Amino acid sequence: MRSRTWDRYSGYLFVLPYLVLFGLFLVLPLVYGLGISFFRWELLSRIPPKFVGLENFREALGTDYFWKALWATVRFVAMATPLTIGLALTIAVGLNQVKSKWQWAYRAAYFVPTMVTISVAGILWRWFFNSEFGVFNALLSGVGLPTVGWLTDKAWAMPSIVIMTLWWTVGGPTVVLLAGLQNIGPQFLEAASLDGATPWQRFRYVVLPLLRPVLFFVIVMNVIGAFQVFGQTFMITRGGPELTTRSLVQFIYETAFNNYRMGFAASMSWMLFLLIVLLSGAQARLMRER
Repeated sequence: MRSRTWDRYSGYLFVLPYLVLFGLFLVLPLVYGLGISFFRWELLSRIPPKFVGLENFREALGTDYFWKALWATVRFVAMATPLTIGLALTIAVGLNQVKSKWQWAYRAAYFVPTMVTISVAGILWRWFFNSEFGVFNALLSGVGLPTVGWLTDKAWAMPSIVIMTLWWTVGGPTVVLLAGLQNIGPQFLEAASLDGATPWQRFRYVVLPLLRPVLFFVIVMNVIGAFQVFGQTFMITRGGPELTTRSLVQFIYETAFNNYRMGFAASMSWMLFLLIVLLSGAQARLMRER
């Protein structure tokens, strides 16, 4: 009896430290943020917080700055997510074909940039993108091509952020997808080859369907991360030029810690949270149906 009781509850005991930290540092701040989103709370004001109901949410939906920041975020997600997933899948398929003992070195080479802090990566890529003495413009000038205002031209600012993000983040999904590819049994590919399937047909009709759970995980996590983009835009462009790269998280940060409007910032945070939940649910439903 004692052994059965231990087997039943021992799992909860092992996850208890994680659950405690999860509750203290995620659930509790989430609930607290929802609470202050219903208050007009000016952080440095002598006026005490005042309950205003949904007024903060209505104000956010009625301001152009919110919609401009949301549009910049959506643009980033639409550009960065397909490129990241496509490039990660391409690299993972290529690495999976490497049968030598040096495969670990290739994996590490792609994963190392993800270990660089955003402050260091931002400073590095600001030098790359500099219009006057940047590396990229120097290379363009060296081959006789016109230089580009990577961070000052509205047409190039967001693509520049996406390029930097690809370099910085593609290693994570690459490693996950590579693990998924290596878990596909060789008997499936051998059976397809015996049936006369070409390499592309084996990839399209055998590998991709078997990789779908891993691919779904990578897509959802990448979309969630892309909607929370902050460090790249804050470190490289500061939201410019003309706020075309100011993400919603950056706008929330500036509202809370530059303008000290904590209630207003909390309401926008919760709207972003609900948007991410809805999109993640839609992706889960789509993948389940297909």
